[in-house]
Amino acid sequence: MWKSDEGETVSYWENSEDGLQNSSLNESIQTDVCIIGGGISGLTTAYLLTKAGKRVVVIDDGVIGGGETARTTAHLSNALDDRIYRVEKWHGEEKARLAVESHGAAIDEIERIVREEGIDCDFLRVDGFLFEAEDGEDDLDEELEAAHRAGLTGVERIESLALKGFDSGAALRFPRQGQFHVLKYLSGLARAIEKNGGEFFSNTRAVEWTGEGSPSVKTAAGYMIRAKSVVLATNYAMMSKMFAQLPAYRTYAIGARVPKDSVEKCLLWDTADPYHYIRTQPEDGFDVLIVGGEDHRTGQENDGDRRFENLWQWTRERFPVAEEVLYRWSGQVLETHDGLAFIGKFSDSEPNVYLITGDSGMGMTHGTIGGMLVSDLILERENPWAEVYEPSRILTQSIIEAVPEIISSTVPYVDWLKGGDVASVDEIKPGMGAIISRGTTKIAAYRDEDGKLLKRSAVCPHLGCIVQFNSLEKTWDCPCHGSRFGTDGHPINTPAFVPLEKLDEAEDVS
Repeated sequence: MWKSDEGETVSYWENSEDGLQNSSLNESIQTDVCIIGGGISGLTTAYLLTKAGKRVVVIDDGVIGGGETARTTAHLSNALDDRIYRVEKWHGEEKARLAVESHGAAIDEIERIVREEGIDCDFLRVDGFLFEAEDGEDDLDEELEAAHRAGLTGVERIESLALKGFDSGAALRFPRQGQFHVLKYLSGLARAIEKNGGEFFSNTRAVEWTGEGSPSVKTAAGYMIRAKSVVLATNYAMMSKMFAQLPAYRTYAIGARVPKDSVEKCLLWDTADPYHYIRTQPEDGFDVLIVGGEDHRTGQENDGDRRFENLWQWTRERFPVAEEVLYRWSGQVLETHDGLAFIGKFSDSEPNVYLITGDSGMGMTHGTIGGMLVSDLILERENPWAEVYEPSRILTQSIIEAVPEIISSTVPYVDWLKGGDVASVDEIKPGMGAIISRGTTKIAAYRDEDGKLLKRSAVCPHLGCIVQFNSLEKTWDCPCHGSRFGTDGHPINTPAFVPLEKLDEAEDVS
């Protein structure tokens, strides 16, 4: 996230008072279902299972609702991020229709839960508009035809997007999309889960799970959670080998102050690559215009301030009513090669372990679909989307389309051959980090604001790539597969789930 002029770290959602802090697990326990991950995927699954009478435990290595779900811009849409006509090409017309249907059903499910549980989370039905960018590559006419084939007969083409506070050229209008305040929604879900008998444990890190025979989860503190089923709802599934299928991206967002009702309440997406996504969120006395974009592969760029500035300039040119930037933050998005999440059984050999991963820029609806589908699987109910999101499905993209991502994941290994970022730790300023090369040893060195130097191995424990410093987030990010670590080496984002190694005295060279 971004440091403001006052030196504070600010994101729109995490600025909310709707925290979900629970005690950590301090004993071994038994339950029906253990869910690892307290974001929208995990909580939706927990809610539906507790409603069905299951005993459910949710654990998270931070606070409940404090992970990547708190980094969203909270769009609720059935306009597929990779475009319906591409998903149709990769999966066929029927599966594309089911994918669109599932995202629409996810919005309906959120609306139903909000109404049934009385959750005050600013849920609102709005139109969504996909509009042409000057350098866009998407074909609106092709998308319109595919949308109609997928059952979205209300989608229409308009030649001028003349909305209050914004104008553009041609666009497609997708009716009955949605938006909400995600942490207020999760707070309401958590209350309902606890009312139904579910339990939460914050700051409880899972370090291992087993699925054969009697599934269980082991925590960093050594406690065991024995369950009949385990759900992996941690963005990237812990202990998974799906890293080649899930390239990780950093995405950026700003929240700008605009006068109340000066910008139309709607969802906006352009056809640029990377694309921009826009909506408003009400506040007392004004609105927050939320604008996201500027994506790049995790660990392969370190220019967050420039990307925020690009977003602000783009916003100012198109929304002159924008007054100032109040919030800036970034998040981690896992793409898939074929536009759809991986939701279902982890493997045939572990039939009681389930995963929800691969949000592909549609985390709020994919996460909700995940909760609906996985809860049906655990409850042994039929679900029409099971085959669409089956994790073991064969790659459907052509090799030509997949190769750029494969190359992007392997090229960073040449960092082993490069020198360090600096010659000496004396060059590292407070609040900054750098890679130091000492022969075959690569050192990730960070100097904190008090001048203390923290040094760890720069070798990612996942598959040996050299991590890079992220000066915006103050993290070490892997440019190959998206693992991220704190400055003290602790893991933040998988696929790596163990810390950066401590250095032997012989290697710890200043």
